[in-house]
Amino acid sequence: MQIAGVHDVDEAELLIDCGVDFVGLPMVLAHHAEDCSRDEAARIVEALNGRAESVLITYLDEPAAILALVSSVGFGWVQLHGDIPAAQVAELRRRAPALGLAKSLVVRGDDLASLASAVDAYAPHVDAFLTDSFDPETGAEGATGRTHDWSISSALAARSPRPLVLAGGLTPDNVREAIQNVRPAAVDAHTGVEGPDGRKDAERVRRFVEEARAAFSETRKAEPAKP
Repeated sequence: MQIAGVHDVDEAELLIDCGVDFVGLPMVLAHHAEDCSRDEAARIVEALNGRAESVLITYLDEPAAILALVSSVGFGWVQLHGDIPAAQVAELRRRAPALGLAKSLVVRGDDLASLASAVDAYAPHVDAFLTDSFDPETGAEGATGRTHDWSISSALAARSPRPLVLAGGLTPDNVREAIQNVRPAAVDAHTGVEGPDGRKDAERVRRFVEEARAAFSETRKAEPAKP
């Protein structure tokens, strides 16, 4: 389970206390302001101290620039959110084999065919995929507060040989239904667990984690027994 958009160490500690597994820090973005400075991101990663994985969420598309940022902050994972070619991801994997790599798949509408092709192209080079939502009003890809057509994410989860993380407008009120419909490996939230001040709300994060865990438990029980 990932929560993205962390401002400081106190907020990261809140997420840890709530049982979050991955803490996402968006940096070098196309449409949104960064939530924290590079120095604060390094302090957050240090404070995690292995209790949760740190994830760089970025639109950077050059392996050298990505690895420089990873090295300066200490990230264990990178979520590639831009239009980085598969060949560049392969190069990134070659240069940093121990770095966790996730590739985002932005659902824009009826674009299952192109996203399925992306799964095929990137799967040999990444550890996971993440589906997120496009906002046609702002052009933002992620952190939009919008859900998307879950049937597309469901089809991609079934097709992908890598685990698929579902993101996009998830809240404590809809995450259970989303998991039941998509059957992802994990879920991610950003704006859906924030209060009016834009910071993570403790009660919303706790409810999100509880609802997600309950839904994953239910879906596992509902799966047919393996022979």
